Amino acid sequence: MKFTKMHGLGNNYVIFNQLDDPGNVLEEDRYPALSRKVSQINFGIGSDGIILIGSSEKADFKMRIFNEDGSEAKNCGNGLRCVAKYVYDHGYAGRRNFTIETLGGIVSAEVEEGRTVDDHVSFVTVDMGKPGLQKGAIPMQGDPEARTIDELHTFGEQLLRITCISMGNPHAIIFTGDVQAVEVERLGPLIEYSSLFPERVNVGWVQVKGPREIECRVWERGSGITMACGTGACAAVVAATLNGFSDPHQPITVHLPGGDLEITWDVDGHVRKRGEAAYICSGELIA
Repeated sequence: MKFTKMHGLGNNYVIFNQLDDPGNVLEEDRYPALSRKVSQINFGIGSDGIILIGSSEKADFKMRIFNEDGSEAKNCGNGLRCVAKYVYDHGYAGRRNFTIETLGGIVSAEVEEGRTVDDHVSFVTVDMGKPGLQKGAIPMQGDPEARTIDELHTFGEQLLRITCISMGNPHAIIFTGDVQAVEVERLGPLIEYSSLFPERVNVGWVQVKGPREIECRVWERGSGITMACGTGACAAVVAATLNGFSDPHQPITVHLPGGDLEITWDVDGHVRKRGEAAYICSGELIA
């Protein structure tokens, strides 16, 4: 199986092109095991999971993502940028604007040309659509029509205020005065597997540095601590706006361990995310 490894701000995936390579198409039940194998740093390639790029009946392309634990993700902002760069650089997309189908819905992508020495795409803007704000959209326990904004809940022995957002996948956002002091590895699993969230949840800790600047650390559902999370950055900006910390309809810089993203919750209600994507290596996996 031929692969390309890519990253968006350090959030890295092993990508299998299924558009014109039948050797990269497996039986459906083999992908979870493949992702677990590939993601291992000592016995595999090492990654946050795998991405399959294929054709779609609803959009220009289709992206499927499997986390390193083998679970299938609904969406991934950093993965979307990698896919957009890949299909454009390799000549599959005939224009700079195109659509990508994900398990969480269809998103629009726009690539920027000529930003690197090889004239390939460097920056990608992805229209992540409108955030889901109701409990039923996330999903989480409680009135499905109600919103979760600065709501108090207990996780283990920890009492925390959370704001919950769906960006095609579920996010619980927690504001803190010092994001670097948070015990993400201890608290992340407690919240991810809480009975509040029937499909589990991604968890983001956010420190507000100004009306147009925040810092974020993410515990990713199925993967753990991650260098960057595109949908998590989007959810963080939406949550910061809902809680009155960030300027509405303005570009917000989100600092993540792997680098920065520019997120705008626009006047039309859509969340747009601009950031980089890059190649790491290519090769052939002996299955």
